[in-house]
Amino acid sequence: MIKQLLPICMLLMLMGCKEATKEKNTNETMGKTTETSNVVSRYPEALESIFDAHGTYGTWKEYKTLSYEIGKEKTNEIHVVDLPKRMDLVIMGAVQMGFDGTKVWLADPEKTYQGDPVFYHNLMFYFYAMPFVLGDEGINYGETKDLLVDGKSFPGISITYDTGVGTSPKDEYYLHYDPETFQMAWLGYTVTYRTGEDSDNIKWICYDDWQKVEGLILPKSISWVAYEGREMGEIRNTVQFENVELSKESKPNEYYAKPEAGVFVEGKFQS
Repeated sequence: MIKQLLPICMLLMLMGCKEATKEKNTNETMGKTTETSNVVSRYPEALESIFDAHGTYGTWKEYKTLSYEIGKEKTNEIHVVDLPKRMDLVIMGAVQMGFDGTKVWLADPEKTYQGDPVFYHNLMFYFYAMPFVLGDEGINYGETKDLLVDGKSFPGISITYDTGVGTSPKDEYYLHYDPETFQMAWLGYTVTYRTGEDSDNIKWICYDDWQKVEGLILPKSISWVAYEGREMGEIRNTVQFENVELSKESKPNEYYAKPEAGVFVEGKFQS
């Protein structure tokens, strides 16, 4: 009798071990799935689709340096940005400005620059690097009603920032996309930098001119339009982006440092 029971006990023990192993593997797999799910769920599903339509967020994160030129009448503006650290350099003829990772600086030997370097040094980068800059840390995503332009409806995502994020954390953005291609189509935004107060005046930029750069779909030009609330009017101003380059190599920090002739500057806030 005992001899007959031994094979049965051995069989039961083997089955138990297999079940335990299966359970362990299942738990490990579930753990991995949960971890991956948490990464994906950081962004709304629609924003993930927009990133994918522009070449994927993962591809964007592979690059360390972005440079481009903005066409001007006298001389082109040259913009160079360290993508992970967000240090930058802007060259406008004899005038230079930049961010060294801590402070904004200006080098203006002829004292001709009339703008605000704190406001401008990275302004065009954020407009240009759409939609990928909307994957930054400290961003909150919400719902917004569709934007209707020329009889076509563009779904949207609202974007706000955590307190202390960026120069103007009270700014709000509204990303609207083509429901068929998921390419970005419109950007609405408020400006609170100089007052520090909330604003309900939403300005609008049309994104309908794209170019492929290193596997990513980035703007070739963007156009500000006249508007009345959410009613779009004629184009008021178009900015062209030329000689766009992406590199997987970072420039040394010294590249973005203040030159000897430069000075550190503070923002020109209104009282």
